[in-house]
Formats: sequence, structure tokens, C-alpha cells
Amino acid sequence: MAKPTQKKSKPKKKKPPQRSLRQRLRRIFWRSVSGVFLFTVAIVVLFAVFNPPTNFYMISEGRRLGSINQTWVPMERIAPVMARSAVAAEDANYCYHWGFDLAAIKLAIADGSSRGASTISQQTVKNVYLWHGRVWLRKAMETALTPLVEALWSKRRILEVYLNIAEFDEGVFGVEAAAQHYFGVTAADLSASQSARLAAVLPSPKSRSASKPGAYVKKRAAQVRDGAATISRDGRAACFES
Repeated sequence: MAKPTQKKSKPKKKKPPQRSLRQRLRRIFWRSVSGVFLFTVAIVVLFAVFNPPTNFYMISEGRRLGSINQTWVPMERIAPVMARSAVAAEDANYCYHWGFDLAAIKLAIADGSSRGASTISQQTVKNVYLWHGRVWLRKAMETALTPLVEALWSKRRILEVYLNIAEFDEGVFGVEAAAQHYFGVTAADLSASQSARLAAVLPSPKSRSASKPGAYVKKRAAQVRDGAATISRDGRAACFES
């Protein structure tokens, strides 16, 4: 008589060990950090290729004034002397730093002022991605984003974006709109004197005029014109001229 076959019992699957609350929170935290980082890289890469359509400050000014004046132009349609003038006025060592001019920062600290320490790269990051105002959170975000923009954008691209979104008069943004507003010419046709005056109104365009310069703007424009010629001779314009 045949023996009844015995069913083999299946081995019980071991349940995965339960993660502790601390481990789960840690995992959520790092996933969130990774997500924010990847999103940040994505938007930085986006504007390395595509022109930013507007920013927080332009939107605010547009609502206040009813409209703003801005016409985007590529670097090829901006007079080279205008690019050199902006660098001479705002960030003479632009080609030599990675987003932060440490020498200027040290000098500003010694003088007890932040003016002169903010580079064109930092101003571009603020204008494109952030908001205006002396808030520690904005400054911290600017400090974090600037090296990323420097790594993913060329120096020429940073300066191109800066020149297209900088404010040159109330409601007048970008060098093309500014050239037409003040002098009735295109950005490509700006002279050395006109370029120096436009650069001289920065960073206080609402209280200075490029077409009707006061004593300060005249003096500053002369300095900028000399500085633009100097950085052209000594190679400090090489990173954005091609």
C-alpha cells in the first residue's frame, strides 16, 4: 500500500526589516535635497540655452508702471565697447574669477560697505532667478546659485544675459531699449562715449541719466571709458570677446 505523499511546506518569506522613523525621515530628506538640486540644475541649464522671458523685478515694475520697455538682442548685436564698459564699471576682474571677486569682497569689508563686492555673475543670478532686497535668504540663494551658473554658462553668456536684463532707467531694461531710449540708436551702434554713460548710470538708474548726465555721471563715464580701453589692452576682456 502506497504511503500518502506529504506536502512540503513552503519556507516562509522573511519580512524586510522595518526602517526606523529616523531612517525614513533621513531618506525623505535626501530625496528632497536631490530633487531640489536636480530641479535647480535644470533651470540653470534652461537659461544657458533659452533667454529668460522676464523676472520678478520686471513683473513688479510692469505692474507699478503699467508696462516696461525691453528688447532682447544677442551679444553679436551689442557693441563690443558696451560689453567692455559694463565690465569696467561693475566687475573689472570679471574674466579672472569664478563668480566671487574675493579681493573686492575683502576691500568692501575693510571699507564697511558691500558696494563693489557684487560681481556681474552675482547680479545676473539675482536678476534672473531671485528678487531684489537685502534679505539674508536671497543672499544665501545667490551665493549657492552663482558657482552653478559659472560652471554651466560661459562668461560670454552671463554677460549677454546681464546686459539684456539690467535696468538703465525707470522701466527701461536691457541695453537695446536703453540705447534707443537715451540716444536713438541700436545697441550695435553705441559709441565708446555712449557706452560709458550707460554703464555709469549703474547701479542707480532711477537717479542718474545717460543722456543728460550730471557731474557725477560725467566723471564716472570718463573713468569707465578709460577702464574699458584698459581691459581691452591687457586681456581682461578675452573671456567674453570672440
